[in-house]
Amino acid sequence: MNAIEITILSIVLMIALGYFLKRIDFISFKDVDTLNNIVIYIFLPSMIFHALYTADLSLMPQLGILPFVILVSSFITGIVSYFILKSFNLSDKRLWSILITVMIANTGFMGYPISLGIYGYDGFLRAIFCDTATMFLFLILSFVLILKFGGSVKTAVKKIALFPPVWAIILGISLNSLNIPIGPVLDNTINYLGNAAIPLIMLSLGVSIDLRGLKRSKFPIIFTSIIKLAFFPFIAFLIVSFLGLVDLQYSVSIVEAAMPSGMLSLVLAITYKLDYELTSDCILINTVFSLVTLPIIIMLI
Repeated sequence: MNAIEITILSIVLMIALGYFLKRIDFISFKDVDTLNNIVIYIFLPSMIFHALYTADLSLMPQLGILPFVILVSSFITGIVSYFILKSFNLSDKRLWSILITVMIANTGFMGYPISLGIYGYDGFLRAIFCDTATMFLFLILSFVLILKFGGSVKTAVKKIALFPPVWAIILGISLNSLNIPIGPVLDNTINYLGNAAIPLIMLSLGVSIDLRGLKRSKFPIIFTSIIKLAFFPFIAFLIVSFLGLVDLQYSVSIVEAAMPSGMLSLVLAITYKLDYELTSDCILINTVFSLVTLPIIIMLI
């Protein structure tokens, strides 16, 4: 088996393990928030910080184009999806509950382990830069939803300002550029914590899967799966081709764009009182579908 097959199968097995543990009541769905909080507040920031702290910062100008690719792909996908959904005369809350799932990609939770497993450390570093676009997009959509449905600008800014991966990026780049040592013990500890991120992410995804959502929200799930897993990466492909990106810049951009809907869209749905059950169904089911579409897209590029 090649690296792609090994990586995808390993991820599938870890997700399946999480789903199996839920089925035998070893872990319950109510444990997902705890698992995700451990990942978001400890393991994932450690993983990001260590990668950026040890990165070659001379690559920064080259990597800076990657967030642009994800942002433009997302906006084009969002605009096309908006007009399609409008034609179905959906309520504003239902429309936006679907729309945010096609605009926000899981560039972190799913994107990091896949990029790392297939393209190694250099691929993971590029995935981090792609993920900064998702964080920025989260803030933009927060302001849009505040204007549309009401809410607090302060709350939206606070969510991003206190988001641990953001500080991991800032601190990792800052300490690296200033050549500030953190010492071998702290460096080793952070590295160990970062290595725990991927298995826990996959287990959490497995526990989250609820196939009953396919019956509850059949049309939105089919729509978001086609748009998010096929149209979004196709737009990214057109953009990277136009920009003339090559090698890992080209591959990682498209793979990150091909990720399923991100959990940040569920945060938006809950915060702004949208149809969060619909958003959750779309996220979880197209995550399952992505286990089929991602290997195909990776093989094609």
